[in-house]
Amino acid sequence: MTAELLVAVPDAELIFDQIADALVETGYVVLPIALPPSIAEALFLRIASFEDEVFQAAGVGRADEFQLNPFVRKDEIRWLSQQDPVEASYLAWMEQLRLGLNRRLFMGLFDYEAHFSRYTEGAFYKKHVDAFKGRTNRVLSTVFYLNPGWALADGGQLLVYADEQSSDPEVLSTPIAKIAPLMGSLVVFLSDRFPHEVTAASRLRYSIAGWFRVNGSLGQQIDPPR
Repeated sequence: MTAELLVAVPDAELIFDQIADALVETGYVVLPIALPPSIAEALFLRIASFEDEVFQAAGVGRADEFQLNPFVRKDEIRWLSQQDPVEASYLAWMEQLRLGLNRRLFMGLFDYEAHFSRYTEGAFYKKHVDAFKGRTNRVLSTVFYLNPGWALADGGQLLVYADEQSSDPEVLSTPIAKIAPLMGSLVVFLSDRFPHEVTAASRLRYSIAGWFRVNGSLGQQIDPPR
């Protein structure tokens, strides 16, 4: 099955419209169904087939600032590659989204990176932001969930909080969204605006985390790296 066949979605442009409108109005969107079910199913089978050694412990920080901190996060990751046709189909859909959002919102999205995330029983990711204002080229975050038959009792919710510029402590500590990691659902949000966390799950929890980036190259320093 080719990436071209997998991403042939008649309603893709309507989905891109919906995402663009939500980013303007609220800065985030949750779509119960966005990508074709065939992609979601193939990705679930892909991540579920991996042996433990395929994954690496996730860390915090970038480049020289990277470090492992099990008190902050205990998920495991594996980066997606264009070399695998299933992973390439997902990356191809996200490339369509990149182009679609650039046409609609002139965001200047330049690049996309993504990794599989595996949360074993009890794993979590404490409250954090994906980008600090003016300090990174990640501008738009995505999360795609791969968990058939997920129940409320299984935990593993994504909690999204209001922008930390608010001065109201209650606003800062109360989630504005509680999102269950249901199979095939997609979350998209502005990377520097919404602190978020993943609560501990009571069983294996799968997802794909990704980021659209702008071109942060300066002189001879290429960013994103190629």
